[in-house]
Amino acid sequence: MEKTYICAPALLIRGGKAYTREGAPAEDPISWFASRAEEGFSMGFFLDESEDELSHEAAIGLIRRYTKEGTLPVMAGGRTKRLEDVKKYIYAGAKAALLREDDPVEMAVYDEAIRRFGPQRIGLLRQGEGAKDIHGTVTLHETEINLSWDQFKTGSDGLLPCIVQDAHTGQVLMMAYMNEEAFLLTCRTGRMTYYSRSRSCLWLKGETSGHYQYVKSLSADCDRDTLLAQVEQVGNACHTGAYSCFFRPVIESSSPMGRNVFTELEAVIANRKEHPKEGSYTSYLFDKGLDKILKKVGEEATELVIAAKNPDPEEIKYEAADLLYHLMVLLAQKEVAWRDVTDELANR
Repeated sequence: MEKTYICAPALLIRGGKAYTREGAPAEDPISWFASRAEEGFSMGFFLDESEDELSHEAAIGLIRRYTKEGTLPVMAGGRTKRLEDVKKYIYAGAKAALLREDDPVEMAVYDEAIRRFGPQRIGLLRQGEGAKDIHGTVTLHETEINLSWDQFKTGSDGLLPCIVQDAHTGQVLMMAYMNEEAFLLTCRTGRMTYYSRSRSCLWLKGETSGHYQYVKSLSADCDRDTLLAQVEQVGNACHTGAYSCFFRPVIESSSPMGRNVFTELEAVIANRKEHPKEGSYTSYLFDKGLDKILKKVGEEATELVIAAKNPDPEEIKYEAADLLYHLMVLLAQKEVAWRDVTDELANR
């Protein structure tokens, strides 16, 4: 299903600050977009005119602050030169990232952006006659809800349990509850929203930490009394710093079959980075910093080359494991997720 939005005139972002098309500072984007909503516009738009990475990051910060407090949904675009730029806009809370139809550089990432984030998160921007005249129409694919809330079997408290799974790896991340409002907000915004039983209020996952969960799919079980959400997880799902809330073994299999060792290792490394532990080699590497980590990656790569020249395959196996471990520490240090690497391999 497609829906066309009437997009308000853009607020331009330069140097991390917002301006109107006339060049006047927009000190309060929340009020500015609110007045546009009163004029009948259904969507706001931030046009990122950053010329360097530092200004671009400042623009992302401004969009993130707005989406936490503003009422009019917004889209963002203007510096979508790479897939990474698209991801930054979406992870900042924009309903969608917009790519300009008349810009060949932006259109070069369109197909991959659709594949990665889904057609409901990527829009095509059709501008007016002037370069800053961004108050045309934007067409997005809207999510269709196949089951209404009254078709679910909730508990006596009116809540529905939801199991959350990493859409890339299949790893179970957490379990939470939804009421009707949380369910509808999740479907409308594409970000997982729950109902907190302890606080008796709605809970947008990532609102405080920035670790949002973007919906890839929602499925009901055979009895319609439980939801399964497959998500794109930003950061870690667990408040302890672990990637998954399910990290305490009760019964462990002696066989590695069915385990995602890389994902488990990534969670352990992330935990050691966030919560250093005395005597931990991983914590030691993070404490020493990037140069030490790079030195170890280089050493382990050389040792693997030497092992490959020897006849014993056991030595290769040992050295390859050492190299992969230190590589994952490097990825964590540079805040590159393991799934980003596997996605890149899949794309090739």
